[in-house]
Amino acid sequence: MDDSPTEHFEHAEHAEHVAHLGDKFLVKVSITIAILAVAAATVGSLETLETAAAIGDKNDAVFIQNKATDNWSFYQAKSIKKNAYDIAAANGSPLAEDYKAQSKRYDQEGKELLAKGEELEHQTDAKLESSERHERRHHILTVGVTLLHISIAIATIAIIMRGLRWPWYSAMAMGIGGTLIAIIAYF
Repeated sequence: MDDSPTEHFEHAEHAEHVAHLGDKFLVKVSITIAILAVAAATVGSLETLETAAAIGDKNDAVFIQNKATDNWSFYQAKSIKKNAYDIAAANGSPLAEDYKAQSKRYDQEGKELLAKGEELEHQTDAKLESSERHERRHHILTVGVTLLHISIAIATIAIIMRGLRWPWYSAMAMGIGGTLIAIIAYF
């Protein structure tokens, strides 16, 4: 929900026109609209930040998973070499001791790669969880900012109708609801 960069000028202009009317209630409505516009802009910015964070964490998860996949390939290669040396050592060759030493080396390297691979998998899972948390917040903030935008439109009806009060009360309730929903996104 990108707003026009000049939208706040429109709200200021409406408030100026209303101020000239001399009706204190309409001035309250204009101030309410300005406050709701600030809240909507703030929640909209938070929504954008959460979207970017979700995408960033998802990209990080893919990158880490690629590293984990490479690591598992190295692990499998070491395991194959270890098994080949185990077979060669079992054949009773004069180089059996060398083959056992090589097998032991590949076994140790394989254990290190196994530990590293598991750590990379945990990092991938953590990034995916973080991405999901940001995505959930984004969806909640979308509802909040939408309610704030609707509340601005409804409050404007109070001005157009020259002081009709129910639209202002409805806008206030909806604006408070949108703000509370936005706050809930972080709990």
